[in-house]
Amino acid sequence: MKIVVLCGGISTERDVSLVSGTQVYKALKKKGHQAIMLDVYLGYSGDTDGIFDKDIDWAERTQGISEQAPDIEAVKKLRKTDPDVLFGENVIDICRMADIVFMGLHGDFGENGRLQAAFDLYNIKYTGTDYVSSALAMDKSITKKIFAMADIPTPNSVLLSEGESYDPEFPCVVKVCSGGSSVGVYIANNAAEYNEALKSAFKYDGKVLVEQYIKGREFTDGVMDGKALPVVEIAPKEGFYDYKNKYQAGSTIETCPAEITEEQTKTIQDLALKAFNALGIKTYARMDFMMDEKTGQFYCLEANTLPGMTPTSLIPQEAAAVGVDFPSLCEQIIEVSLKKYK
Repeated sequence: MKIVVLCGGISTERDVSLVSGTQVYKALKKKGHQAIMLDVYLGYSGDTDGIFDKDIDWAERTQGISEQAPDIEAVKKLRKTDPDVLFGENVIDICRMADIVFMGLHGDFGENGRLQAAFDLYNIKYTGTDYVSSALAMDKSITKKIFAMADIPTPNSVLLSEGESYDPEFPCVVKVCSGGSSVGVYIANNAAEYNEALKSAFKYDGKVLVEQYIKGREFTDGVMDGKALPVVEIAPKEGFYDYKNKYQAGSTIETCPAEITEEQTKTIQDLALKAFNALGIKTYARMDFMMDEKTGQFYCLEANTLPGMTPTSLIPQEAAAVGVDFPSLCEQIIEVSLKKYK
């Protein structure tokens, strides 16, 4: 198949996306596909004729993920065309030549449904869910309302716009309303930390959630084509599962399958499926959970409609636990995604 692996962009998860894209690109090449990798924002300025036959190593310039979120303003300065337009040079034309676009994007402009809606208008096939469920899952405040209507336990929260005030119970979680990779997520133990967290979070988003802090064990579970994968337990060696602990090798202990009872495993998997269906997600996604250390209650935090595909990512670990290697997983995602067009 002719496949464009689309990654990069200008979200705070740009670096994560580039590494995900590189892994997927290499895996699809290994499987014999005519794959190319494009940065959705920077595009490609060369000759596009016969582009899938060109002898180009599309991944040679990709770097690893640093401990800090990328400098988006520096990325925008690399742009040769209008910096306010998401699609870089020739991106749409090249994507229209492909049999399908593998969405290696994360965060804003990749998971919020806008790009998916644009591709629908251009009749471009892509992996992952549609624009409606992407938008619903990206906005954590909307996600929580849907979870509540579907009787899916989720931590209590209050949505704030900049300038609004709220006095929480401590500790509490402060997080951007639309974001990922734990960028703009903070745990506040007192008023001083809370005010600083709000200030930092509002730099990323105009709306912020102040959420009930759940102390306990953290888990995640993927759903593929309507079936739950093995559960993973996530245990950061220091602090919580923030951007650094997610992407710096050795920062977190990840156990797959999680060492919990069969009943607890089934509870998480059932909730993951329930969240998947409540949000109307198609193809695949990953749901994150906390288990209260006192009550044993599971809380669903959010849904990730384009989970990471980096060397430390969780969906590949879950697939490996049931005997599916990374290249085969990439092909499965494509096969499942094509079903939504039938």
